[in-house]
Amino acid sequence: MALGDLMTSRFSQLSLAVSNHVTDGNGSGGDYHEDVTSADLASQRMDFDTASTSSYANAAASSATAPTTMVYLPQTVVLCELRHAAFEASTPTGPSASGLVSKWRPKDRMKTGCVALVLCLNISVDPPDVIKISPCARMECWIDPFSMAPQKALENIGKNLRDQYERWQPKARCKVELDPTVDEVKKLCNTCRRYAKSERVLFHYNGHGVPKPTANGEIWLFNKSYTQYIPLPISDLDSWLSTPSIYVFDCSAAGMIVNAFIELLDSGTSNNPGSARDCILLAACEAHETLPQSAEFPADVFTSCLTTPIKMALRWFCTRSLLHESLNCSLIDKIPGRQNDRKTLLGELNWIFTAVTDTIAWNVLPQDLFRRLFRQDLLVASLFRNFLLAERIMRSANCSPVSYPMLPPTHQHHMWDAWDMAAEICLSQLPALVEEPTAEFQPSPFFTEQLTAFEVWLDHGSEHKKPPEQLPIVLQVLLSQCHRFRALVLLGRFLDMGPWAVDLALSVGIFPYVLKLLQTTTPELRQILVFIWTKILALDKV
Repeated sequence: MALGDLMTSRFSQLSLAVSNHVTDGNGSGGDYHEDVTSADLASQRMDFDTASTSSYANAAASSATAPTTMVYLPQTVVLCELRHAAFEASTPTGPSASGLVSKWRPKDRMKTGCVALVLCLNISVDPPDVIKISPCARMECWIDPFSMAPQKALENIGKNLRDQYERWQPKARCKVELDPTVDEVKKLCNTCRRYAKSERVLFHYNGHGVPKPTANGEIWLFNKSYTQYIPLPISDLDSWLSTPSIYVFDCSAAGMIVNAFIELLDSGTSNNPGSARDCILLAACEAHETLPQSAEFPADVFTSCLTTPIKMALRWFCTRSLLHESLNCSLIDKIPGRQNDRKTLLGELNWIFTAVTDTIAWNVLPQDLFRRLFRQDLLVASLFRNFLLAERIMRSANCSPVSYPMLPPTHQHHMWDAWDMAAEICLSQLPALVEEPTAEFQPSPFFTEQLTAFEVWLDHGSEHKKPPEQLPIVLQVLLSQCHRFRALVLLGRFLDMGPWAVDLALSVGIFPYVLKLLQTTTPELRQILVFIWTKILALDKV
């Protein structure tokens, strides 16, 4: 079935009646959802800027001379081009455990069932191996620990960190230990593993109030009277948490811990050696590095990037933007809206940030690693998107975050320029929106421009050229009513290029989106969706 083989047919103006939920606003298959009321549907018009795509032009040239919202699609489709026979001949006739047909399928969906938060801050007592500059970074979870009594500050910081993780994974059970002993951490880990069962456990360690990790990768805790620092071997931590697990280490020389963990896994002395070990590590810096101390950053800049990425990204960008003289950074805390509401300023920024980071990851990572880190587990996917931001921000302070599996450098990827432009456009509206809550928010042209870039690639691209980097953005655009039809038409054109194109789209994670959208009762959407669905079925007959 080909979009280019057209018999002319005219449809009236589109009015979307899509009342279904489209999965995963963060691109990972199940995050936030879109509820569409009848009033919203009546007010929305599909944003298809032109009917003159290359595949339409041959059969409907008379209708494609000017931009129009009237869409021309076939009622009768003729399969007469050579590529259709080639498509059928090139696809396997049955199921396959590996290879082109089924490698995109998520074989082992995972979720993080429990989060263990260990904060070793020892507020008002600096560890012996740290010499602080003045003025120095102080904020922990966006709280100044010296603005209140130490114990109260510690409790508030722990509560804030728990709240931040619960926003990313509301169903996960979060447990906090503040300035704990080794026995308390052991009990915490055993409890989390027992509760999570076969699900993933996240262990977050903040070591800003204890010495740096040892050369053997030991982290420091306290004795009961807080008179001594007590080392905890990484092998003990590994045996308590078992697998699957993900660790976040926010402390100076955190790379020491990662090195020790890798040696432990390679030596086979881990509790679950070899391929059975599912262990992911995120560390704030390399083994020889100290965390940034500039007052420009929070003391927990790494954690802030991972758990509050939009706030951290905007504060960092604001000091480097031309808007810094006219925009008070305190206004960033007053950005109106909700992160899962794409019709608000905060939701728009979160949506663009998700699209940008997903695109960077898909373009620089091998497909199997991309699927594991960005499609297998919702919380892991969110943390790795935000890890890309941490690398960008912390490298500006000569500090390099570390991960296992290791990622290639992404801090200079050109998609960050697109994020900066979108952030600047949104931030330029912030003063007016804060002063006048009823002021109308004007969305960024980011997605329209990216769809246009994808359309340009379709006009000139091929199997033998570099794949279109906008493919993850097309997936994100399917979440939006105003862009959905145009995105589906362009996606259909891409899939029509051959099995390789279908395989690429599936590797990005397009399948659950199309499956959910097939529930729509709107004829105009169903036609293009059925076309896309047949392309998927032609490739994967499982």
